[in-house]
Amino acid sequence: MGAALTYTEAELVTGLKARNEKFFGYLYDHYSPALYGIALRVVVDETLAGDVLQEIFLKIWRGIDRYDTDKGRLFTWMVNIARNTAIDTLRSKGHKLGQKVQEIGNNSLLVDQLAVHPSVDHLGLAKVVEQLNKEQRVIIDLAYYKGCTQEEISKILDIPLGTVKTRMRNAIIQLRNILKQM
Repeated sequence: MGAALTYTEAELVTGLKARNEKFFGYLYDHYSPALYGIALRVVVDETLAGDVLQEIFLKIWRGIDRYDTDKGRLFTWMVNIARNTAIDTLRSKGHKLGQKVQEIGNNSLLVDQLAVHPSVDHLGLAKVVEQLNKEQRVIIDLAYYKGCTQEEISKILDIPLGTVKTRMRNAIIQLRNILKQM
């Protein structure tokens, strides 16, 4: 068997924009575990995450012409599609704030559940997020993985909205500084 094919990001984007299925297959083979991990982290259901993954790749295939290399990397664009698609799925399935509260449980249980899904861990997200304090990790988890608004986070954690905003701002600043050092 020959050496495995690899493509630069530019080659991959060009191939995808040319609607070459070979490049789409490569994209799926190399990025589906990470995108599935993101979907699973948000929807917390393996079957639903599989359905979301299919929707994610449909959106990537249909929307590749809207991808702009000047605005960021392909992977970042795909991660945003994955996260937004998973959150949209939760909202469209009638998952309400009450279900989020029930799913999350109390605050002490939430802190114990903050491990990033193993298929996403190769991105180094777990190590970066672990460097935040517990309060900041909870806020990041609710906002970015559960799709909660700041107002919803305030209700779930029973803390003032201003406190949520401050913790989120501080967490984002700290994450930015950690990533700069990498």
